[in-house]
Amino acid sequence: MRIRLPIVLTVLALATTPAVAQNRAQIDSVRNGQSCPRCNLFQADLTRLERSNLNLTGARLRQADLSLTVLNRARLAGADLRDLNAFGAVMQGADFSGADLTNASLVGASLRNADWTGAKLEGANLSGSDLRGARGLSMSQISRACGDSSTQLPQGLNISSC
Repeated sequence: MRIRLPIVLTVLALATTPAVAQNRAQIDSVRNGQSCPRCNLFQADLTRLERSNLNLTGARLRQADLSLTVLNRARLAGADLRDLNAFGAVMQGADFSGADLTNASLVGASLRNADWTGAKLEGANLSGSDLRGARGLSMSQISRACGDSSTQLPQGLNISSC
């Protein structure tokens, strides 16, 4: 059986073309302060973004960089935040309910009064973070994360060292 050269070349071209894992237009929209529920912001660089009440409900922010952002009252319910880097972020009053923060780095983040109901924190690093006033945060969730002596949690919760 003979395989035609154009077919082989087409297959090879498709195999070597990188997959589009993110949506540049959606990332630019968020950088400009627009809400974008259920957007694909995979590996987006949103460092130093300053917006309040941003709606990113159900968005894919896996491996995104939110370092030094100020996103007070952001709505991130049901978002994919796996492997997120949010070093020094300020997200007070944010809604993380149902979000997946597996292996997220929230080192030094200000997360006061945030809603954590049903959030997945497996392997999340909360070292130096302030979670005082957190709602919906349980010992079961915290036991899957780690922190340090400067991690501030609601009364009655404690965290293992990283």
